[in-house]
Amino acid sequence: MPNVTLEAARTIVAAAFDKSRELGLKPLTVAVLDSAGALKVLERTDGASLMRPEIAIGKAHGAIALGMGSRAIFQRAQEQPYFIQAMNALAKGSLVPVPGGVLIRDSGGALMGAVGITGDTSDNDEACAVAGIEAAGLTAETG
Repeated sequence: MPNVTLEAARTIVAAAFDKSRELGLKPLTVAVLDSAGALKVLERTDGASLMRPEIAIGKAHGAIALGMGSRAIFQRAQEQPYFIQAMNALAKGSLVPVPGGVLIRDSGGALMGAVGITGDTSDNDEACAVAGIEAAGLTAETG
């Protein structure tokens, strides 16, 4: 299974922060996980609150674990709250079912990892994740 490289992960983070500055967003935290869900890079801007790393990782982890962007998980949570609650219990509480967790795919569609971003609105978090993934020449899947 292909994995996001360290170089690509660093590009994703830098571009996500660039997009955040362009949009004038609140302080963000960005987590990039490989295809097995292992943490590749985690960075937080100055002023990011205490729990942001766990939230960013949870968004990305949920995307990888369920094979869909966290926007799709959010929609499932609205339609099937007991299912998502059960999945979160199985994930030992690490699933964060709101937009901002985006799958990373290569040009052939293979899963390479996921990005989780938190700090502003979920829609803005997701927009920064997509910008970062695209800046690395990869494909973003939001759900």
